[in-house]
Amino acid sequence: MESLFAALSGDFLGTPVYFWIAFIAIVIGLLVFDLGILHRDEHEIEAKESLLLYGFYVCIALAFGAWVWFQRGAEAGLEFYTGYLIEQSLAMDNMFVIATIFGFLGIPRLYQHRVLFWGILGVILFRAILIGVGAALVNNFNWILFFFGTFLVFTGIRMFSHSDDEPNMDDNKILKFMRKRFRVTDTLRGRDFLVKEPDPKTGRIVTWLTPLAIALIMVEIVDLIFAVDSVPAVFAVTQDTFIVYTSNIFAILGLRALYFALAAAMNRFRYLQVSLAIILVLIGIKIFLVPLHIHIDTLLSLVVTVAILAGGILYSLWKTRNEPNVSAEGETRTGQLKP
Repeated sequence: MESLFAALSGDFLGTPVYFWIAFIAIVIGLLVFDLGILHRDEHEIEAKESLLLYGFYVCIALAFGAWVWFQRGAEAGLEFYTGYLIEQSLAMDNMFVIATIFGFLGIPRLYQHRVLFWGILGVILFRAILIGVGAALVNNFNWILFFFGTFLVFTGIRMFSHSDDEPNMDDNKILKFMRKRFRVTDTLRGRDFLVKEPDPKTGRIVTWLTPLAIALIMVEIVDLIFAVDSVPAVFAVTQDTFIVYTSNIFAILGLRALYFALAAAMNRFRYLQVSLAIILVLIGIKIFLVPLHIHIDTLLSLVVTVAILAGGILYSLWKTRNEPNVSAEGETRTGQLKP
Protein backbone atom coordinates (compact mmCIF):
# COMPACT_ATOMS: atom_id res chain seq x y z
CA MET A 1 0.00 0.00 0.00
CA GLU A 2 2.83 2.38 0.85
CA SER A 3 4.54 1.69 -2.49
CA LEU A 4 1.26 2.42 -4.33
CA PHE A 5 0.81 5.67 -2.42
CA ALA A 6 4.41 6.62 -3.20
CA ALA A 7 3.88 5.88 -6.90
CA LEU A 8 0.70 7.99 -7.03
CA SER A 9 2.45 10.83 -5.23
CA GLY A 10 5.39 10.74 -7.62
CA ASP A 11 5.79 13.37 -10.34
CA PHE A 12 5.11 13.03 -14.04
CA LEU A 13 6.06 16.11 -16.07
CA GLY A 14 6.17 18.13 -12.87
CA THR A 15 2.71 17.09 -11.65
CA PRO A 16 1.76 14.35 -9.17
CA VAL A 17 0.67 11.15 -10.92
CA TYR A 18 -2.72 11.12 -9.18
CA PHE A 19 -3.59 14.43 -10.88
CA TRP A 20 -3.09 12.80 -14.27
CA ILE A 21 -5.06 9.70 -13.25
CA ALA A 22 -7.95 11.86 -12.02
CA PHE A 23 -7.98 13.84 -15.27
CA ILE A 24 -7.88 10.71 -17.47
CA ALA A 25 -10.67 9.11 -15.40
CA ILE A 26 -12.86 12.20 -15.80
CA VAL A 27 -12.32 12.36 -19.57
CA ILE A 28 -13.04 8.64 -20.03
CA GLY A 29 -16.14 8.99 -17.87
CA LEU A 30 -17.36 11.93 -19.97
CA LEU A 31 -16.81 10.08 -23.24
CA VAL A 32 -18.60 6.97 -21.98
CA PHE A 33 -21.48 9.12 -20.68
CA ASP A 34 -21.68 10.99 -23.99
CA LEU A 35 -21.66 8.03 -26.36
CA GLY A 36 -22.97 5.25 -24.13
CA ILE A 37 -25.88 7.11 -22.51
CA LEU A 38 -26.72 10.45 -24.12
CA HIS A 39 -26.18 9.38 -27.73
CA ARG A 40 -26.59 5.63 -27.58
CA ASP A 41 -29.38 6.04 -30.13
CA GLU A 42 -28.16 8.29 -32.95
CA HIS A 43 -30.33 11.34 -33.46
CA GLU A 44 -30.09 14.86 -34.80
CA ILE A 45 -28.84 17.17 -32.06
CA GLU A 46 -30.84 20.37 -31.81
CA ALA A 47 -29.56 23.70 -30.50
CA LYS A 48 -31.23 23.30 -27.08
CA GLU A 49 -29.59 19.93 -26.43
CA SER A 50 -26.28 21.30 -27.68
CA LEU A 51 -26.42 24.26 -25.28
CA LEU A 52 -27.39 22.05 -22.31
CA LEU A 53 -24.55 19.62 -23.03
CA TYR A 54 -22.13 22.53 -23.41
CA GLY A 55 -23.26 23.92 -20.06
CA PHE A 56 -22.62 20.51 -18.50
CA TYR A 57 -19.07 20.38 -19.90
CA VAL A 58 -18.40 23.94 -18.72
CA CYS A 59 -19.50 23.01 -15.20
CA ILE A 60 -17.15 20.01 -15.22
CA ALA A 61 -14.26 22.21 -16.42
CA LEU A 62 -15.00 24.86 -13.78
CA ALA A 63 -15.11 22.19 -11.07
CA PHE A 64 -11.82 20.72 -12.28
CA GLY A 65 -10.26 24.19 -12.25
CA ALA A 66 -11.51 24.73 -8.71
CA TRP A 67 -9.88 21.44 -7.68
CA VAL A 68 -6.59 22.57 -9.27
CA TRP A 69 -6.96 25.91 -7.47
CA PHE A 70 -7.55 24.19 -4.11
CA GLN A 71 -4.77 21.62 -4.54
CA ARG A 72 -2.08 23.72 -6.22
CA GLY A 73 -2.89 27.31 -5.34
CA ALA A 74 -4.63 30.34 -6.80
CA GLU A 75 -1.99 30.97 -9.48
CA ALA A 76 -2.36 27.47 -10.94
CA GLY A 77 -6.15 27.78 -10.83
CA LEU A 78 -6.07 31.11 -12.67
CA GLU A 79 -3.68 29.68 -15.25
CA PHE A 80 -6.06 26.78 -15.88
CA TYR A 81 -9.08 29.07 -16.33
CA THR A 82 -7.14 31.47 -18.56
CA GLY A 83 -5.76 28.64 -20.72
CA TYR A 84 -9.25 27.12 -20.93
CA LEU A 85 -10.78 30.41 -22.07
CA ILE A 86 -8.00 31.11 -24.59
CA GLU A 87 -8.38 27.67 -26.14
CA GLN A 88 -12.18 28.04 -26.25
CA SER A 89 -11.83 31.43 -27.92
CA LEU A 90 -9.31 30.43 -30.57
CA ALA A 91 -10.93 27.06 -31.29
CA MET A 92 -14.26 28.71 -32.10
CA ASP A 93 -12.83 29.55 -35.52
CA ASN A 94 -12.25 25.83 -35.92
CA MET A 95 -16.02 25.26 -35.61
CA PHE A 96 -16.65 27.40 -38.69
CA VAL A 97 -14.27 25.28 -40.77
CA ILE A 98 -15.75 22.00 -39.47
CA ALA A 99 -19.24 23.20 -40.43
CA THR A 100 -17.93 24.01 -43.93
CA ILE A 101 -16.41 20.51 -44.22
CA PHE A 102 -19.69 18.87 -43.22
CA GLY A 103 -21.62 21.01 -45.67
CA PHE A 104 -19.25 20.35 -48.57
CA LEU A 105 -19.15 16.59 -47.99
CA GLY A 106 -22.90 16.47 -47.41
CA ILE A 107 -22.73 14.93 -43.94
CA PRO A 108 -26.25 14.95 -42.44
CA ARG A 109 -26.69 16.26 -38.88
CA LEU A 110 -27.65 12.72 -37.88
CA TYR A 111 -24.05 11.54 -38.32
CA GLN A 112 -22.12 14.70 -37.42
CA HIS A 113 -21.93 13.86 -33.73
CA ARG A 114 -20.40 10.50 -34.63
CA VAL A 115 -17.60 12.25 -36.53
CA LEU A 116 -17.01 14.79 -33.76
CA PHE A 117 -17.02 12.12 -31.04
CA TRP A 118 -14.40 9.91 -32.68
CA GLY A 119 -12.49 13.04 -33.60
CA ILE A 120 -12.08 13.76 -29.87
CA LEU A 121 -9.92 10.65 -29.54
CA GLY A 122 -7.54 12.04 -32.14
CA VAL A 123 -7.52 15.40 -30.36
CA ILE A 124 -6.54 13.74 -27.06
CA LEU A 125 -3.64 11.93 -28.73
CA PHE A 126 -2.35 14.64 -31.07
CA ARG A 127 -2.63 17.44 -28.49
CA ALA A 128 -0.62 15.30 -26.06
CA ILE A 129 2.14 14.90 -28.65
CA LEU A 130 2.09 18.57 -29.68
CA ILE A 131 2.05 19.89 -26.11
CA GLY A 132 4.74 17.41 -25.04
CA VAL A 133 7.01 18.58 -27.87
CA GLY A 134 6.22 22.22 -27.11
CA ALA A 135 6.97 21.78 -23.41
CA ALA A 136 10.28 20.04 -24.19
CA LEU A 137 11.28 22.87 -26.54
CA VAL A 138 10.36 25.57 -24.02
CA ASN A 139 12.21 23.83 -21.17
CA ASN A 140 15.36 23.27 -23.20
CA PHE A 141 15.35 26.30 -25.47
CA ASN A 142 13.75 29.25 -23.70
CA TRP A 143 14.35 31.43 -26.75
CA ILE A 144 11.72 29.38 -28.64
CA LEU A 145 9.14 31.58 -26.91
CA PHE A 146 10.33 34.48 -29.09
CA PHE A 147 9.44 32.35 -32.12
CA PHE A 148 6.05 31.39 -30.64
CA GLY A 149 5.26 35.03 -29.89
CA THR A 150 6.26 36.27 -33.33
CA PHE A 151 4.29 33.47 -34.99
CA LEU A 152 1.13 34.29 -33.01
CA VAL A 153 1.37 38.01 -33.78
CA PHE A 154 1.87 37.25 -37.49
CA THR A 155 -1.05 34.77 -37.46
CA GLY A 156 -3.30 37.30 -35.72
CA ILE A 157 -2.49 40.03 -38.26
CA ARG A 158 -3.06 37.58 -41.11
CA MET A 159 -6.39 36.46 -39.59
CA PHE A 160 -7.44 40.10 -39.29
CA SER A 161 -6.63 40.84 -42.94
CA HIS A 162 -8.38 37.66 -44.15
CA SER A 163 -11.41 37.83 -41.85
CA ASP A 164 -13.86 37.88 -44.78
CA ASP A 165 -12.32 34.94 -46.65
CA GLU A 166 -14.44 31.80 -47.04
CA PRO A 167 -12.82 28.33 -47.05
CA ASN A 168 -12.77 26.92 -50.60
CA MET A 169 -13.21 23.17 -50.28
CA ASP A 170 -13.10 22.60 -54.03
CA ASP A 171 -9.41 23.52 -54.04
CA ASN A 172 -8.56 21.77 -50.77
CA LYS A 173 -5.26 19.89 -51.25
CA ILE A 174 -5.97 17.38 -48.49
CA LEU A 175 -9.26 16.35 -50.09
CA LYS A 176 -7.67 16.12 -53.53
CA PHE A 177 -4.85 13.94 -52.12
CA MET A 178 -7.26 11.51 -50.44
CA ARG A 179 -9.40 11.20 -53.54
CA LYS A 180 -6.31 10.45 -55.60
CA ARG A 181 -4.65 7.97 -53.20
CA PHE A 182 -7.62 6.12 -51.68
CA ARG A 183 -10.80 4.45 -52.82
CA VAL A 184 -13.66 6.71 -51.74
CA THR A 185 -17.36 5.97 -52.23
CA ASP A 186 -19.42 8.66 -53.94
CA THR A 187 -22.13 8.56 -51.29
CA LEU A 188 -22.53 7.68 -47.62
CA ARG A 189 -22.94 4.09 -46.51
CA GLY A 190 -25.05 4.79 -43.47
CA ARG A 191 -22.97 5.42 -40.34
CA ASP A 192 -19.93 3.45 -41.56
CA PHE A 193 -16.49 4.96 -42.01
CA LEU A 194 -15.19 1.95 -43.99
CA VAL A 195 -17.00 -0.50 -46.24
CA LYS A 196 -16.08 -3.62 -48.20
CA GLU A 197 -17.23 -3.35 -51.82
CA PRO A 198 -16.13 -4.67 -55.25
CA ASP A 199 -13.46 -2.77 -57.16
CA PRO A 200 -15.13 -1.66 -60.44
CA LYS A 201 -11.98 -2.59 -62.41
CA THR A 202 -11.02 -5.95 -60.92
CA GLY A 203 -14.23 -7.08 -59.24
CA ARG A 204 -12.28 -7.95 -56.05
CA ILE A 205 -13.78 -7.02 -52.69
CA VAL A 206 -11.69 -4.16 -51.32
CA THR A 207 -11.91 -1.57 -48.55
CA TRP A 208 -13.40 1.83 -49.37
CA LEU A 209 -13.47 5.05 -47.39
CA THR A 210 -16.86 6.72 -47.15
CA PRO A 211 -17.49 10.50 -47.08
CA LEU A 212 -17.94 10.06 -43.31
CA ALA A 213 -14.33 8.82 -43.05
CA ILE A 214 -13.11 11.70 -45.22
CA ALA A 215 -14.91 14.13 -42.92
CA LEU A 216 -13.28 12.55 -39.85
CA ILE A 217 -9.79 12.73 -41.38
CA MET A 218 -10.26 16.34 -42.45
CA VAL A 219 -11.64 17.37 -39.05
CA GLU A 220 -8.57 15.81 -37.38
CA ILE A 221 -6.19 17.58 -39.75
CA VAL A 222 -7.98 20.91 -39.31
CA ASP A 223 -7.79 20.54 -35.53
CA LEU A 224 -4.07 19.83 -35.76
CA ILE A 225 -3.55 22.93 -37.91
CA PHE A 226 -5.51 25.13 -35.51
CA ALA A 227 -3.62 23.62 -32.55
CA VAL A 228 -0.42 25.11 -33.99
CA ASP A 229 -1.91 28.51 -33.09
CA SER A 230 -3.75 27.73 -29.86
CA VAL A 231 -1.17 25.56 -28.07
CA PRO A 232 1.63 28.18 -28.17
CA ALA A 233 -0.98 30.72 -27.02
CA VAL A 234 -1.56 28.78 -23.80
CA PHE A 235 2.22 28.58 -23.25
CA ALA A 236 2.03 32.38 -22.93
CA VAL A 237 0.00 31.81 -19.76
CA THR A 238 1.95 28.92 -18.26
CA GLN A 239 4.63 26.41 -19.14
CA ASP A 240 3.04 23.81 -16.83
CA THR A 241 2.39 20.84 -19.13
CA PHE A 242 -0.48 19.55 -17.00
CA ILE A 243 -2.38 22.85 -17.08
CA VAL A 244 -1.72 23.42 -20.79
CA TYR A 245 -2.96 19.93 -21.72
CA THR A 246 -5.97 19.68 -19.40
CA SER A 247 -7.24 23.18 -20.26
CA ASN A 248 -6.95 22.32 -23.97
CA ILE A 249 -8.86 19.06 -23.70
CA PHE A 250 -11.68 20.44 -21.52
CA ALA A 251 -12.06 23.38 -23.92
CA ILE A 252 -12.29 21.13 -26.98
CA LEU A 253 -14.77 18.79 -25.27
CA GLY A 254 -17.03 21.74 -24.52
CA LEU A 255 -16.78 23.30 -27.96
CA ARG A 256 -17.58 20.03 -29.72
CA ALA A 257 -20.76 19.91 -27.61
CA LEU A 258 -21.55 23.53 -28.53
CA TYR A 259 -20.96 22.92 -32.23
CA PHE A 260 -24.59 22.15 -33.12
CA ALA A 261 -25.85 25.38 -31.56
CA LEU A 262 -23.17 27.40 -33.35
CA ALA A 263 -23.64 25.64 -36.68
CA ALA A 264 -27.31 26.59 -36.80
CA ALA A 265 -26.48 30.31 -36.83
CA MET A 266 -22.89 30.78 -38.01
CA ASN A 267 -23.79 33.96 -39.89
CA ARG A 268 -24.63 35.64 -36.56
CA PHE A 269 -20.94 35.46 -35.52
CA ARG A 270 -19.58 37.15 -38.63
CA TYR A 271 -17.38 39.65 -36.75
CA LEU A 272 -16.05 37.24 -34.13
CA GLN A 273 -12.90 36.49 -36.12
CA VAL A 274 -11.69 40.07 -35.62
CA SER A 275 -11.84 39.54 -31.84
CA LEU A 276 -9.94 36.28 -32.17
CA ALA A 277 -7.26 38.03 -34.25
CA ILE A 278 -6.84 40.71 -31.55
CA ILE A 279 -6.58 38.03 -28.85
CA LEU A 280 -3.89 36.21 -30.86
CA VAL A 281 -1.83 39.39 -31.29
CA LEU A 282 -2.04 40.26 -27.58
CA ILE A 283 -1.13 36.72 -26.56
CA GLY A 284 1.77 36.77 -29.02
CA ILE A 285 3.08 39.95 -27.40
CA LYS A 286 2.65 38.41 -23.94
CA ILE A 287 4.56 35.23 -24.82
CA PHE A 288 7.30 37.32 -26.49
CA LEU A 289 7.83 39.11 -23.17
CA VAL A 290 8.22 35.93 -21.10
CA PRO A 291 11.94 35.31 -21.91
CA LEU A 292 12.56 38.99 -21.14
CA HIS A 293 11.20 38.36 -17.62
CA ILE A 294 8.36 40.82 -18.13
CA HIS A 295 5.33 39.18 -16.55
CA ILE A 296 1.75 40.23 -17.28
CA ASP A 297 -0.64 39.30 -14.48
CA THR A 298 -2.64 36.14 -15.20
CA LEU A 299 -5.87 37.63 -13.84
CA LEU A 300 -5.43 40.66 -16.10
CA SER A 301 -4.93 38.34 -19.10
CA LEU A 302 -8.11 36.46 -18.17
CA VAL A 303 -10.16 39.66 -17.83
CA VAL A 304 -8.87 41.13 -21.10
CA THR A 305 -9.54 37.88 -23.00
CA VAL A 306 -13.10 37.67 -21.63
CA ALA A 307 -13.75 41.33 -22.51
CA ILE A 308 -12.49 41.02 -26.10
CA LEU A 309 -14.32 37.75 -26.74
CA ALA A 310 -17.57 39.00 -25.20
CA GLY A 311 -17.27 42.22 -27.18
CA GLY A 312 -16.85 40.31 -30.44
CA ILE A 313 -19.83 38.07 -29.73
CA LEU A 314 -22.14 40.92 -28.64
CA TYR A 315 -21.11 43.14 -31.56
CA SER A 316 -21.70 40.30 -34.03
CA LEU A 317 -25.13 39.52 -32.59
CA TRP A 318 -26.07 43.22 -32.64
CA LYS A 319 -24.88 43.83 -36.22
CA THR A 320 -26.75 40.76 -37.49
CA ARG A 321 -29.84 41.17 -35.29
CA ASN A 322 -32.17 41.56 -38.29
CA GLU A 323 -30.75 38.58 -40.20
CA PRO A 324 -32.28 35.09 -40.06
CA ASN A 325 -30.10 32.29 -38.73
CA VAL A 326 -28.16 30.63 -41.54
CA SER A 327 -26.20 27.43 -41.10
CA ALA A 328 -22.58 27.47 -42.26
CA GLU A 329 -23.08 23.96 -43.58
CA GLY A 330 -25.09 25.30 -46.47
CA GLU A 331 -27.26 22.94 -48.44
CA THR A 332 -26.51 19.35 -47.51
CA ARG A 333 -26.23 16.96 -50.45
CA THR A 334 -27.07 13.77 -48.52
CA GLY A 335 -23.50 12.59 -48.30
CA GLN A 336 -22.60 12.78 -51.98
CA LEU A 337 -19.10 13.87 -52.94
CA LYS A 338 -18.48 16.18 -55.85
CA PRO A 339 -16.64 14.46 -58.68
